[in-house]
Amino acid sequence: MNKLKIAVVSYGNIGRYAVEAIREAQDMELAGVVRRAESAGTTPAELHNVKVVSNIDELGKVDVAILCSPTRSIPEVAKSLVAKGICTIDSFDIHGQALWDFRQMLDAECKKHNVASVISAGWDPGSDSVIRTLLLALAPKGITNTNFGPGMSMGHTVVAKSKKGVSNALSMTIPTGNSIHRRMVYVELEKGADFTEVEAAIKSDDYFKKDETLVKQVENLDELIDMGHATHIERKGVSGRTQNQQFEFRMRINNPALTAQVLVSCARAAAKQRPGCYTLPEIPPMDMLAGSREVLVKSLV
Repeated sequence: MNKLKIAVVSYGNIGRYAVEAIREAQDMELAGVVRRAESAGTTPAELHNVKVVSNIDELGKVDVAILCSPTRSIPEVAKSLVAKGICTIDSFDIHGQALWDFRQMLDAECKKHNVASVISAGWDPGSDSVIRTLLLALAPKGITNTNFGPGMSMGHTVVAKSKKGVSNALSMTIPTGNSIHRRMVYVELEKGADFTEVEAAIKSDDYFKKDETLVKQVENLDELIDMGHATHIERKGVSGRTQNQQFEFRMRINNPALTAQVLVSCARAAAKQRPGCYTLPEIPPMDMLAGSREVLVKSLV
């Protein structure tokens, strides 16, 4: 078997779990980890015997790069790697127009350089998007509600940490029902930082301004951090002309571990697609699995 050579770009919470998932995949090989130059020289113990570089070119042949970088940096990173002929997988987590614009830009780049990429391949957007798509097919008329949490939002946490005066942060998502959420943001401040300014900067960011957001200053975030999260998706709708069709999907998960597993499974799927950029609902779920099509069809259909 020719194993896919996978590079992990950025080594935070998701990157660590991505390395674990790649090591568990029999059809994949970890080509190495790409970190910022200032981090590449301080290799964590668990990356012993793993090639850690600051430039992906140092890894030699790479089939797929899994991008574990903050969302707002992903479009630029993905574009630069696609230009090298490398498929990219990311968990870009901004819904709506920003996601569509990114898809359109990267689709043109992928076709230009003859590679396939998968964007927004986390669990929401990502695997939850597939569930919503299926429910829409089952009941074309109706209402779907997606309620997240309670749990830590990695994307929102990264944004809160980036604000001037913040030394550490945690953003918790609290469901209030009917797809409405409250953001609870806990911050440790740098010495001399003004809490009022930090609070205003967080609340005015696009990540937060559409939801009710409460910001609280704490002394020690270590006592609050929990990587657990949850999703509850409900749809009530109409199949043909039959009313009151009801569907429900629930999961409780470790947030970065599930995100990383979806990314790794999509790395496998990308290698099976024609050149272009895809979101998860556009990809056959079976393409995310290892093994022959015959065996998979016989066991799953």
